[in-house]
Amino acid sequence: MENINYVETVENLVDSIKGILTSAGLGGEAGEYKLVTQSFLYKFLNDKFLYEAKKYDNQNDYQHLMELNDEDYEILQMSLGTDSAEIERKDLIETIYNKQNVDNFSELFDSTLNDIALDNNDLFSVETAGNTQVRLFDAHLIADNIQDTSQRDHVARELIKLLASTKFDNSIFEEGFDFFSTIFEYMIQDYNKNGGGNYAEYYTPRTIAKIIADILIGKGNPENVKVYDPAAGSGTLLMNVANRIGVDKCTVYSQDISQKSSNLLRLNLILNNLSHSIHNIVQGNTILNNKHPEKMDYIVSNPPFKLDFSDWRDQVESIPNSSEIYFAGIPNIPKKKKNSMAIYELFIQHIIHSLSDNGKAGVVVPTGFLTAQSGIDKKIRKYLVDKKMIDTVVSMPSNVFANTGTNVSVIFFDKNKQDDQVQLVDASKLGTKIKENGLQRTVLSKNDIKKIVDTAVKKNDIEDFSITVSLKEIKNRYYSFSAGQYFPVKIEYVRLTQDEFERKISKYQENLNKLFNKNSQLEDSIRKSLDSINYETK
Repeated sequence: MENINYVETVENLVDSIKGILTSAGLGGEAGEYKLVTQSFLYKFLNDKFLYEAKKYDNQNDYQHLMELNDEDYEILQMSLGTDSAEIERKDLIETIYNKQNVDNFSELFDSTLNDIALDNNDLFSVETAGNTQVRLFDAHLIADNIQDTSQRDHVARELIKLLASTKFDNSIFEEGFDFFSTIFEYMIQDYNKNGGGNYAEYYTPRTIAKIIADILIGKGNPENVKVYDPAAGSGTLLMNVANRIGVDKCTVYSQDISQKSSNLLRLNLILNNLSHSIHNIVQGNTILNNKHPEKMDYIVSNPPFKLDFSDWRDQVESIPNSSEIYFAGIPNIPKKKKNSMAIYELFIQHIIHSLSDNGKAGVVVPTGFLTAQSGIDKKIRKYLVDKKMIDTVVSMPSNVFANTGTNVSVIFFDKNKQDDQVQLVDASKLGTKIKENGLQRTVLSKNDIKKIVDTAVKKNDIEDFSITVSLKEIKNRYYSFSAGQYFPVKIEYVRLTQDEFERKISKYQENLNKLFNKNSQLEDSIRKSLDSINYETK
């Protein structure tokens, strides 16, 4: 079975779940993403359990599991450890499928997911900043999200039929990051867009996440490291960095104010064999209530750029060590357009403070950050230069994010930087422009990505694309991080014969004489006009 068939199987499953919900009038409803993602997750965990059970003992197909005595089944569950969720036999999909004709089937469906959530609470629950646990599955998934009671049993039966009839080849679970990142992105494509709310999410394109991960890790081979994102969203950046390092060589930490994002991140971790890090996911306000005070080895972030946080801005000043963390200052509340507040300035300072002594970070910033000549932006750049932390800056093409027109760049800094050289890359001219959902977007090819990464990692200087400058040069240019301001000015020399030179000079003189004559005529005309003006009284 080829990889593409795995993708098609999963995509067809997701589309079919959406189809069932749309037929029941739930398409586009607030709870649709929960029904889609939690139904898929139930299927994934069920089949992963059966896969791991069969790996443990080749006899362990569904029928054999049902014939085991309770003690042997319990021993099996314990033996699988964290490689699989704990699932009782009565909660397996095939068992529930065989009971689909019972009355109030939707209640059985809900209680099944509730059982799995409770049995796996220690491994799969997400914490809020207020220390409340968010379960793996909703306690009443069908009942809470389908208001029409007459539809509940029908939807539950259609879902269990679909989940039972869709067959994943066992080797799907041996697929790697590229596969699971693809299906995760497909699954959530309708649920992770800018919805216009106070905490609208901007999904980080996988190409940008890959560039950041590859440059950040570079030629290193880190082990036993902590990777952190203080505004994680659904985890695209974290997953790329963790995959680049190796999921068995790192522990992931995250925080995000969005409950939806935290739930999607948990799903992403489960798909990518990072279940051991789920207890490090926190849902809450990172700036006001940071739940990860420990220092981090690698930090990646695509923080919100424009966000009205005026209702809690003053509270930032009163948090412990505020003046130390926010050394460059806290953005003021503008008189107009509060939703344009530069909240990213808080996140950059938080990231700097959160780095270990050998820590490295890659942060997406608005391109205007690179050259601002006043305010918090310049103070942060000055700090990164004076502390010898800034390492690489990459200016990205416009519209690499389909749902925002803000031009973005990525700054990389290293708290243990060993030299005074900074690589500045201007990739703004790369990529192909396409239309996507009515919006213009720039797509980077594999060759574009390779050029950016190789140039940054190898510190190559390429004409009109990249240049290596010293920290002293940056200081002399008012701490500008823009590559274009450091590119040498080019003067083109053209070889001419003496005859060609004399002809050009003669032509220039001819044109100049014409201009002088025209100017003289204009002067005479102006004088005559002035002489004809008389002072008259009435």
